[in-house]
Amino acid sequence: MGIHLTLRQRIYFSMLTIILLAFVASGITAYINFKQQEEEYNLSRLSRKELAIQESMRYFLDQQGNGYMATDSVPTIFTDKICELSDVHNLAINLYDLRGRLLISSSQNNFDALGFAQEIDYTILKQLSTGNDRAEMAKDVDHGTYIMAYWYFRDVDDRPIAVTNVRYDKREVDRAELNAFLRELTKIYVGLFMGAALLAYFLSNYITSSLQKIGKRMAHVDLQQRNEAISWDSNDEIGALVNEYNRMLDEVKRSASELAKSERESAWREMAKQVAHEIKNPLTPMKLRVQHLERSFKSDDPEFEPKLKKFADSMIEQIDALSNIASEFSDFAKMPKAQRERVDLNESISGCVELFHDETSARVIYSGPGKDVDTSVYIDRDQILRVFNNLIKNAIQAIPENRVGEVKVALTRKDDLLIATVEDDGMGIPEDMQSKIFQPNFTTKSTGTGLGLAMVHNIVDQAGGVISFTTTPGEGSTFMVELPVHDAGTAG
Repeated sequence: MGIHLTLRQRIYFSMLTIILLAFVASGITAYINFKQQEEEYNLSRLSRKELAIQESMRYFLDQQGNGYMATDSVPTIFTDKICELSDVHNLAINLYDLRGRLLISSSQNNFDALGFAQEIDYTILKQLSTGNDRAEMAKDVDHGTYIMAYWYFRDVDDRPIAVTNVRYDKREVDRAELNAFLRELTKIYVGLFMGAALLAYFLSNYITSSLQKIGKRMAHVDLQQRNEAISWDSNDEIGALVNEYNRMLDEVKRSASELAKSERESAWREMAKQVAHEIKNPLTPMKLRVQHLERSFKSDDPEFEPKLKKFADSMIEQIDALSNIASEFSDFAKMPKAQRERVDLNESISGCVELFHDETSARVIYSGPGKDVDTSVYIDRDQILRVFNNLIKNAIQAIPENRVGEVKVALTRKDDLLIATVEDDGMGIPEDMQSKIFQPNFTTKSTGTGLGLAMVHNIVDQAGGVISFTTTPGEGSTFMVELPVHDAGTAG
């Protein structure tokens, strides 16, 4: 499982990584520069020491024999002087004859122990003999690397008397200064890194605090309400994000308004289509009846009066159907504002059941709670009657015409809820229609507007209740209405 870091943590660790890489790069660069500068400094210092040794030996030569001396006399005259110069400059000094053989050494024991040859390498002699003022070579031994410098020791006439050699350990020259430099550099970098880490922490918090503020505002966006734009003074990247957010708010508001308008127009179009369809259904048989009556009247039909009565009865039936359609659409479209009051739900349901006492297609049975159970609700009295009238009527109509069915109506109380159920043993609701059962214009019957259950759902919802159903195709359905028990605190 991967580690998920927040944006603030990613910024913080990115800053630390950049700082650490910068420190490493600058440390390596400083180390390389120090090595180069230290090497140049040591070479310059050794060059000054070599020059001092040359000047000292020339001065001593001038004091001994007016600037002249034979090579054979060098060991006798310069033995003490070589040791003295070696102690002063802390360097090993050796003198060779012109053919490269060792004459005297300031550190003969150390010379032998390190394994240096007693004669000068031929390449060095060749370099000096061809006009070079100085020759140099490096020699690796078990203890490190030694630098060997050679030059001619000359008399006042610039004639070579001997070959002077100085030797120094390169490792000893560099080590002390390098170690001191690295210790100081480490102390500085540790202090700088701790300060930079603290600064990076505050910077990461500062950067992400603006984004957190914007995130909180975005989390409270509600398309159903008016959302305030975010104000941001700086014209930076976050300002660009805020401007885009504000622009999207305007777009969302405009789109929501257009969508709501489109949905309203679509709903009314569907309603108009449904109204036209429902009105057209009874008009067609009415037209046929009028035409039939007209033909009978013209032909002086002796059975005209019975036909007229039958015609009148049919017209009245169709007109009643049109009136019911108009009433249902009017009730749904112009639902009056609920006049809520304390209503005994048990009495209201009992009254609805009594209306269906003479129903021939189904027996309607009611089972109420005990007498001591409070069944009062805070609701519009007429609307709650309309709810159970519709539910019971729908339950009866769901029963096939070829048998007498049974509709069971019950009311129970559970804690602070009153639960009313209307159960039928009809055909049930097909599975593909169950999700549409509370939609306006939907009906499973061959007649009617399909607005009854939509109106029931609307009434129950506005009363703070819930309506649901269970169904088994071919066996029946049960509708359940849950309403909160009346509380004096809710009456206001």
